[in-house]
Amino acid sequence: MTPGEKALAHVRALSPAPGPAVTAPITVNFHPDRLLADGRTVIDHLAADGVYRTQYETGISNGGLGGDRPHWEQRMFGDSGSRPVYGALNLPGHPDGAAPRFGSCHLVLHPHVTGRATFSLGDSVTLPQHVGTAATFGAIWDALGAQVTRTTTALGVTATDAGQWQAALAAPRTRAGRTLDDYVEAQIHGGLAITGDVDHLVADPSFRGTPFESRLQALGVPVRWHPGFQLEPGAFPAGPRGPEIPPLAAAIARRYDRDVLDAALLGRAAADGDPPQLVKYLWHILVMLGRPA
Repeated sequence: MTPGEKALAHVRALSPAPGPAVTAPITVNFHPDRLLADGRTVIDHLAADGVYRTQYETGISNGGLGGDRPHWEQRMFGDSGSRPVYGALNLPGHPDGAAPRFGSCHLVLHPHVTGRATFSLGDSVTLPQHVGTAATFGAIWDALGAQVTRTTTALGVTATDAGQWQAALAAPRTRAGRTLDDYVEAQIHGGLAITGDVDHLVADPSFRGTPFESRLQALGVPVRWHPGFQLEPGAFPAGPRGPEIPPLAAAIARRYDRDVLDAALLGRAAADGDPPQLVKYLWHILVMLGRPA
């Protein structure tokens, strides 16, 4: 058995309940304009390598590379040795992807990838208890239903009960889901190749008309656009991500002579040396409060 097959078998043993079939696509959110150690951007690496690297290979993570994550991987995947690529299951079909906190653009994967993925309700860095595979998803369905009963919402979809919520998942969506923290994480085993595993790419419209548009197209898969996020610098609050956020938003707007902040502008700020953690927080606020571009 390959490491990925061992990981799937271990998770099936942890959570054998079948539940309804899982047919939704996995999305992998990423920031195409972030720089890696060699000075090239994420999208340039993707186009040149033809594969999506794990966070352990790139050194870029919006969750955590150390801490409790390796212990959780050991508990979830056993001794398989699998180091997966992380994404999220887009059960509601949100146009900004299932987990926009991790990036302004996302890859939409072919259905066959779902069969070699494992899943958890919540990010693995939080050590989630509800796990499964596409064939043994029952524990996650049950936990999502319990969440709806408790809070009237799950995965960015609001309903009065679990049955209504499952029916509502099938509705088409054109507005951003903004699901920063509420998602089903997907752990993709066996690698992720652009050719063969990726159906299309969905990009933030702030990259239209910039050099990044042609670099996105160079990936060799269809490129589509989601509604995007933009926000005036004075509308960035201090509460959700700290007091440094409003003055940094104002400083970036002045530096580039812009009236609004968007994904592409934050990428420029990151490349020009603004603190990565604070730029990440600015992106979170854009997802929370930004209006469509």
